[in-house]
Amino acid sequence: MPALVGAVNINSIGASSVFNIGDVYTISPMSAVKTYAGAGSFITGNNLKVYNYQNQTNTIDFEAVDQPLAANV
Repeated sequence: MPALVGAVNINSIGASSVFNIGDVYTISPMSAVKTYAGAGSFITGNNLKVYNYQNQTNTIDFEAVDQPLAANV
């Protein structure tokens, strides 16, 4: 259905964001990211104790492409 939209003010849009005004059939944003982190990096909460005395994060990656996005339409 058509919609009446008033004034729109956009301060910023992120790199992998989608902004739409009006009718749309489907919105399918695609992005891929690789994150390297050591032990206990993404732990959230209160009063946590992480004991990891010998940690090594391996960031060597011999693959050129991990997951191509071109065919994932």
